[in-house]
Amino acid sequence: MNLSELKPADGARKDNVRVGRGTGSGCGKTSGRGHKGQKARSGGGVRPGFEGGQMPIYRRLPKRGFKNIWRSDFAEVNVGTLNVFDDGDVVDAIALVEAGILKNVLDGVRVLGDGDLSRKLTVKAQGFTKSAIAKIEAVGGSAEVL
Repeated sequence: MNLSELKPADGARKDNVRVGRGTGSGCGKTSGRGHKGQKARSGGGVRPGFEGGQMPIYRRLPKRGFKNIWRSDFAEVNVGTLNVFDDGDVVDAIALVEAGILKNVLDGVRVLGDGDLSRKLTVKAQGFTKSAIAKIEAVGGSAEVL
């Protein structure tokens, strides 16, 4: 097999429908747009959520509560899951992602106190619960707030 012989799998690539190319093409004259109306015009159509002039649902429904735009979402990690690291390791957000414990760091990492820790670690995070700090320091590690 040569690079010049490579081709995509059958059905992987599909030709575009060429509209407005005569009656024999099956998509001539009105080109699949039907007759007249807003959607038949060039540049025609309506925005998403438009209900024909009727009051749209997002305006009919009541708005409740308060949305804090400065809210921080923290990725949470329990102390028990930190046992995957070796003694003396420095555990931060990057190390947690590389170990596969976290997928997304969001606005920072917060360590919670669920589980038992058996390794001496230096844990760096944006926040800790009191029980998490106690468990980390009980095994000789340290908790650093960033």
